[in-house]
Amino acid sequence: MRVEEVKSVQQEKEFIHLPVRLYKDDSNWIRPLDDDIQQVFDPERNKHFRHGEATRWLLYDANDKVIGRVAAFIDHNISNTYDQPTGGMGFFECVNNRDAAFLLFDTARLWLLERGMEAMDGPVNFGDRDKWWGLLVDGFYPPNYCMPYNFPYYQDFFEAYGFQNYFEQYTFHRQFANGDIGHYMQLAADRIAQNPRYTITHINKKDLDRYAEEFRHVYNRAWTRHGGVKEITSDHARALLKTMKPILDERLIWFAYYDDEPVGFFIMIPEMNQVFRFVNGKMNLLGKLKVLWYLKVRKVATKALGLVFGIVADHQRKGVEAALLCAFRDMVNSSGVPYREAELNWIGDFNPTMIRIARMVGCQVKKTHITYRYLFDREKPFVRAKRVS
Repeated sequence: MRVEEVKSVQQEKEFIHLPVRLYKDDSNWIRPLDDDIQQVFDPERNKHFRHGEATRWLLYDANDKVIGRVAAFIDHNISNTYDQPTGGMGFFECVNNRDAAFLLFDTARLWLLERGMEAMDGPVNFGDRDKWWGLLVDGFYPPNYCMPYNFPYYQDFFEAYGFQNYFEQYTFHRQFANGDIGHYMQLAADRIAQNPRYTITHINKKDLDRYAEEFRHVYNRAWTRHGGVKEITSDHARALLKTMKPILDERLIWFAYYDDEPVGFFIMIPEMNQVFRFVNGKMNLLGKLKVLWYLKVRKVATKALGLVFGIVADHQRKGVEAALLCAFRDMVNSSGVPYREAELNWIGDFNPTMIRIARMVGCQVKKTHITYRYLFDREKPFVRAKRVS
């Protein structure tokens, strides 16, 4: 076996196509859009290259057949925010061969070590945590858009190599149509509804710049207490909503206000893998026509994907969370929208408050991913991700 760095156009194609061969008999696997993978490693489109670097490799067997792949990366804005400089590895795929897997892990580890890192997290993304983050270990159902799906035997590879469980990620699910969110949560939502200082409403597409700024305002107050989470800028917030705009349904994005100041949000999108599974990774003209057909005519997108949920600290535990979810539920039941169920993009086990809220509104864990960490100094004590209140 030999490892080669991805440098040629042909190798880039092999990096994309390897999973297609590996998962050809797995009915749950949904091929990611080729462009979604390519842009992660494109310095012109991935802003993390401004303060970071990334490399990909392919693993060949004795017959020059590609049997594995991996990437390693460093975001220098984040790497030194941990107890030790920590890089990342991800986009790991491999045949069921432990030696092959270990060779790929070694390649990523040595590359990071040469650049001053003392640990690596994986499998993670060279980018934000809402995409390609974690190893699926339970709930082998079709993946949500830009979420990892992998073979069960990968867990053995990671743990046998010495990776340790840094934190677990739970994807919660529930049916919303005519759904009861529980007595106490309903009472909390009712208290918010009776308080004239609070307002709960979904967005209007015509004013996205305003909502981008309000999202930034809440996000930076609600999420930057979490390890590895940086404040976002106005430009970043606008870019996020602009990226979502082609599939954005204003009925899926809700804000809470207190005296007209934004204090919370619940951002969802149609779960697009219900549609993208029909395009075989290609968003060419034919692919776009298929998306329109399955989204607008066949209306196969009946599940909403909750991307991010945030409440500023001063308004947590007051019922704002319940009020946002009740507003969405009531809209589903009254307006004939197609969304009958929802999954919440992963919640880390370091966030007991959000887990409590998810369970209180009747959500159940459907999938579990793990973010692993490997300390290069094997004598150093391992510390799991810090909990947040």
